[in-house]
Amino acid sequence: MKNVLLTIEYDGTDFSGWQRQPGKRTVQGELERVLSRLCRMDVKLSGTSRTDAGVHALGQRACFTGEFAIPIANIPRAASDLLAAGMGPYKTGDVRVTAAREMPLDFHARFDAKGKTYLYKIAFGDAPSVFARNYSYFLKARPDVELMRAAAGHIVGIHDFKCFEAAGGTPRETTVRTITALEIAEIDGGITLAVTGDGFLYNMVRIITGTLIDVGCGRIHPDAIPQIIASRDRQNAGHTAPPQGLYLAKIYFDSQQLKFPLRAENAVV
Repeated sequence: MKNVLLTIEYDGTDFSGWQRQPGKRTVQGELERVLSRLCRMDVKLSGTSRTDAGVHALGQRACFTGEFAIPIANIPRAASDLLAAGMGPYKTGDVRVTAAREMPLDFHARFDAKGKTYLYKIAFGDAPSVFARNYSYFLKARPDVELMRAAAGHIVGIHDFKCFEAAGGTPRETTVRTITALEIAEIDGGITLAVTGDGFLYNMVRIITGTLIDVGCGRIHPDAIPQIIASRDRQNAGHTAPPQGLYLAKIYFDSQQLKFPLRAENAVV
């Protein structure tokens, strides 16, 4: 029996999210289809994160177990070739397996994850380019980045982040999370947020982003963030940024890595 950990990147534009759903095209469903063919067995993936429709990934992780003949080192190339061939109307190569390695049998991609870094990309202009509209949140006016950074400082740390949780997600035992880093960088004429933490609530990064944009646009004062967090009330936080600017960038299986997370300026998107 082998336990294989995959690293996966995908363009979430034409997917109904990560998680398999009957009658819908999902990343998990596409991967399970090709891996089952390669391994000549029924493959069921356990992914670290359930990204929503339209959300992208640079470093999603998922594992599966089984007995199969294909060498693990050959899985990324073989799976990616089949994924690029596609099925039905989809032949775009919008999901790719970038790495595969064997792990101990008791390893689990979700339960052994210690934290994640998400990126969020913001661009500016009167009308988004047709080639870029699915990969950034386009704003007409540039928010004040220094105000956004002042507000971000209040978000870093251990807090009950109920105010940054959207309705409709899986109920949680606790809404307390630790944000270890929240960096806001100006790159290539736009803004990139890098948010690292030990876990995230439903739509948490998108609501944090929307709140920081509202701060930068003068709709929320930076010093109001502690009161917003303390209120635990979603209505007090800012708007929810759209999915297309969000990227699951990196997953950490070592707590020490959270001390040196992926920085926005080092991420290639």
